[in-house]
Amino acid sequence: MTGLFDQKKRRLEEGVTAAVRGDLPPVDEDSLFVEAEYDAAAAEKTGYSNYSYWRSTVGAFFHNRAAVTMLVVLALLMSFTIIQPFLPGQYAANTINNNPVTGIQLQNQSPSLTTVYATVPDGMALTGRRVDDDWYAVSNVITTIKAREKITVVEYGEDWCKIEYGDVTGYVKNNFQTKLKLPDDPTAVPYESKSSFNLSVYQEPVDYTNAGEALYARAQSIREGENGAVYTVGETELRTIPSEKAFIFGTNNIGQDLWARVWSGTRTSLFIGFVVAFFEALIGIMIGIVWGYVRALDRLLTEVYNVLDNIPNTIILILISYIMRPGIRTLIFAMSLTRWLGMARFIRNQIVIIRDRDYNLASRCLGTSTGRIMMRNLLPYLISVIMLRMALAIPGAIGSEVFITYIGLGLSVDTPSLGNLINEGRKLITSASLRYQLIFPAIVLSIITISFYIIGNAFADAADPKNHL
Repeated sequence: MTGLFDQKKRRLEEGVTAAVRGDLPPVDEDSLFVEAEYDAAAAEKTGYSNYSYWRSTVGAFFHNRAAVTMLVVLALLMSFTIIQPFLPGQYAANTINNNPVTGIQLQNQSPSLTTVYATVPDGMALTGRRVDDDWYAVSNVITTIKAREKITVVEYGEDWCKIEYGDVTGYVKNNFQTKLKLPDDPTAVPYESKSSFNLSVYQEPVDYTNAGEALYARAQSIREGENGAVYTVGETELRTIPSEKAFIFGTNNIGQDLWARVWSGTRTSLFIGFVVAFFEALIGIMIGIVWGYVRALDRLLTEVYNVLDNIPNTIILILISYIMRPGIRTLIFAMSLTRWLGMARFIRNQIVIIRDRDYNLASRCLGTSTGRIMMRNLLPYLISVIMLRMALAIPGAIGSEVFITYIGLGLSVDTPSLGNLINEGRKLITSASLRYQLIFPAIVLSIITISFYIIGNAFADAADPKNHL
């Protein structure tokens, strides 16, 4: 290390000595300097930072995990709402579905992901009949015994009892629906008994029926025997209806598919919500900015606001819906008629706060037009509150549609909407088996409302200039 230092020191001394003696080679001064080119655009950029308001806003928003999660959920829900009618195996929203065999409406079918009721092994003996080229109606019920008919119990079980009735031997259910008359020791067989209700006698201690009605099997899975008996060929699926299309959300009291109606109603309600929010923002922002910035119009617009605001919004909704023909356009018109008032007042109050700040005074002194000041100086400052109010306006409009439908002035039943579905479902809330007709549309409405609220608040916070460094 010391040797290297000494070597560098020696070279430096030799260079200094040569410089003093004038032994250095001549230097071309022109080669030492290069003239820099002037670029006006590049020079202008040095006066600005790389800060972007919208990039900062989007970045802050995506740091909010709850908002991003709800945004994804809402996007998926809205996307599925649009594509649902085009998926295979979907029922039409307004179609009344009948059993293709019996012609009876499929009323109040419970929600299910499949129509398969049971799968039976090869060679299972059933009773059945062909209903068309594709389907057999089958069950394992041998016969039905009328109420209070005497039967002989030959084998007792907690769930099933083996009985004899004339020349028929089979199994009957032992539950509260049959109410078999049993002795003190029911295991001491045989003994005579009877039921307070009609009894279905099954070939085996298993129920291959749908609430007592026949199930359906593919014709290629059935082999006919003697005396009306049929036998399964291979592992056979028994279905509740002669169809492979299930009612995922069940059906209503006239056999319409609730799954299709919920998504159709969601499309209708979201359309109403977005259109009403658009007009609320458009009218409210324009009037609010003019109201707050143009002093000469402040008193006039304040009086107009006081007059309209003193009329209850509910009364206006009811009157418009009652006078005009019920429909989507009527609802949108009725809601848009006064909903802009809140937005306009809020924008006006914000404009009054910032209209005399230095940058606005400077713009006026420079001769900037009033319209340009409104669009460039005032409107960007209000982006956060505008986005929040628009996000809340969509579920608010849907809630108004639900209310109008609740009082009987909303959309007709042939136009599915969340309001219609919830109004119909609330009538069945006391029936546990039919409560699903209220639960499913209420869940969708809750997801929409909560998602817009969380997303709107998060975006408002992210867009607020006070939160930008």
